[in-house]
Amino acid sequence: MRQTVGQIGAAEGRSARRPRRLGPATLLPWVGGARQVDAGARDRPRARTRVRAMFLSDLHLGTKGCQADQVLSFLRAHEADVIYLVGDVVDGWALKGDWYWPQAHVDVIDELLRKARGGTRMIYIPGNHDEFLRDYYGTHFGGVEVVESCVHQALNGRRYLVIHGDLFDVVITQAKWLALIGGKAYDVAIALNTWFNAARRAFGMPYWSLSQWVKLKVKNAVAFIGAFEEALAAEAARREADGVICGHIHHAVIREAGASHYLNCGDWVESCTAIVERFDGTFAIVRWAEETAREAAERAEVEAVPALRQAK
Repeated sequence: MRQTVGQIGAAEGRSARRPRRLGPATLLPWVGGARQVDAGARDRPRARTRVRAMFLSDLHLGTKGCQADQVLSFLRAHEADVIYLVGDVVDGWALKGDWYWPQAHVDVIDELLRKARGGTRMIYIPGNHDEFLRDYYGTHFGGVEVVESCVHQALNGRRYLVIHGDLFDVVITQAKWLALIGGKAYDVAIALNTWFNAARRAFGMPYWSLSQWVKLKVKNAVAFIGAFEEALAAEAARREADGVICGHIHHAVIREAGASHYLNCGDWVESCTAIVERFDGTFAIVRWAEETAREAAERAEVEAVPALRQAK
């Protein structure tokens, strides 16, 4: 039986072997009772935008590449009736090696929990990097529902399969060792991207993803993205859905893929993007790093006016 926003039940049968070190109690602070700071108690700006639904994926909390400050400012600036966490929110692969869980990552979790306590429905669909949670389909942690996949019904009546997408990536399903090696190379690319953007900031230039640009210039990567989109669109059609909303490949896009509507949330390591459904039933990509950089430039311009007047 298909799952919908109103009817989410047990998993469809796939599950991962439970790792010894990782689990909700060790990785999700609200379950383990080890919350350090209640981000909800801090001052925050009034929410600027209310939307019907938000879709975020590939935050990769637990890695140095995660732009947690951007995630937090986005969450504080938006409210939604339902939030879908579309996989790779917590990076269990990275945490198995070196434990990295700074305060900024705690604050992101706290903000999500604050929203759940405030009445926002929170649906967590694990991906390959947080596959340890696939043992917990059908359960709730701190008001967060954990499911394998579900169907979101948009305001216009169209039905969207919501799924992380790694099960349609042949590297993940057939050669996980290769994915792990690729993950290390990706970490190096992200580190280079961080240094590159630090230099841009020093010259007053906005954020720009070097790693994303390189990826889209590589012919094989472009071919992989196209094949991935086609596979997900076909799966949506197989499940009699009108479209699919996914993550996994860190490439935010909204487009028609044959008879299906294909939407990818992007990520919060490189591009800092999310998908939102507005109250008129339309979907949009929010490019948060670009938006905040533009606002910062506008503020700097306004603040510079009095100084220029005084100089005259």
